[in-house]
Amino acid sequence: AEEILQIPISQIVPNPNQPRKDFSEPSIIKLADSIRQYGIIQPLTVRKIGQLYELVAGERRLRALKELQIPTAPCVLVKTTDVQSAEIAIIENLMRENLNIFEQALAIESLIDTYCLTQEQVAEKLSSSQSNVANKLRLLRFSKDEREIILASSLTERHARALLRVNDENLRKNLLNTTISKGFNVQKTENLVLDTLNAGKNQQNAPKENKPYKDITSFYNAVKRALNCAKTSNLNIKSRKIIGESFTEITIILPNEAISDSEDNEVNTIVRADTEA
Repeated sequence: AEEILQIPISQIVPNPNQPRKDFSEPSIIKLADSIRQYGIIQPLTVRKIGQLYELVAGERRLRALKELQIPTAPCVLVKTTDVQSAEIAIIENLMRENLNIFEQALAIESLIDTYCLTQEQVAEKLSSSQSNVANKLRLLRFSKDEREIILASSLTERHARALLRVNDENLRKNLLNTTISKGFNVQKTENLVLDTLNAGKNQQNAPKENKPYKDITSFYNAVKRALNCAKTSNLNIKSRKIIGESFTEITIILPNEAISDSEDNEVNTIVRADTEA
């Protein structure tokens, strides 16, 4: 059996990779009342960091103990790396499904971006499918305002995914407000979106102007992720960024041995993004 230690709460620090950002005060108070009556059923999980202990799992329990002003907490001490600690914190919350849909998406994005995991690897860790992980990540296309409206209105993930079929943010927000004001269920929301998309098809036959690529932020973030993954793989890749008045220029320098068909000592790949686009 695992040894349970009584560790002073003053020596326990939060996990920086905790995916849950919004802790409901009423739920913490309710948990504190339960702990007052029955004690902690499951101890906290911590790891030693210098003279302190970093929380790996059990943020809500720790907050409830602080609410009760209890000086020590029952803990299980584990030996984990930074990556393993982050994975445990994120996966525990995702498996318990106590995160809202956007916290889930951000947690998955954190696993992918910070530790260079693929969607397939994250899906395996979550005992889920790659398509489900991809659908979660798509939710991050919503703006901050849209996310707040969706959460405040208690719309489901299926509502959100239906609305994401509309790419235009202003139009999508109008449909979101209609869905909320009329109390549409998922089916009616899907019908609303379908009718809107069908109405827009009538305009697709007209000649279209070539418009600048709008999703520059996503493209730029993809470049940064690729560079970060390359650096964590110990590849000798260098980069530099120049910010101009109307553009940002990123130069990626690859060693000669990395490019089999290169005749140069180094290869410069320049990515320019017009900030006005």
